[in-house]
Order: sequence, then structure tokens, then C-alpha cells
Amino acid sequence: MAEEAGINRWTISPIENGEAITMISLIQIMRALNILHLLEIFSVKQEISPIELAKLDQNKRQCARNNENNNTKQSDW
Repeated sequence: MAEEAGINRWTISPIENGEAITMISLIQIMRALNILHLLEIFSVKQEISPIELAKLDQNKRQCARNNENNNTKQSDW
């Protein structure tokens, strides 16, 4: 495994014993085991916070309210 991963065999020993290893070593081992795709679970996706979503919704309602007021025709009387 160490040879396939391109790391020293002493580097594999800590992971076998449940100890911490570097991220680089972990990626090399995962690549050798062909399980690198498992890291996709940790991808960061940009999302709007609930507070920002509420602000956007409030702005939409205000714009719609303003448009309704502008669309109503007032008589000259």
C-alpha cells in the first residue's frame, strides 16, 4: 500500500492504529485505494442564510407593493 500511495510504510502505521496523519498522506492513501471520490461529501456549497432570504423576500414584497400603487390610476377629481 505504501508503495502504491507513494509514501513511506511508517506513514501508514499511524492510520492503522487510529492516530492522526496529514491530509496529504490521507489523500495519497485514498487515491491508491481508489476512494478519493468520498471527499466530495465535504464540498462547500454556497447557500443563502435564512436571514438573507427573509430580507430578499421582504424587498420583493415592497417592490410589488410599490408597483401596485404606481399602477393604480387616480382620477383628476
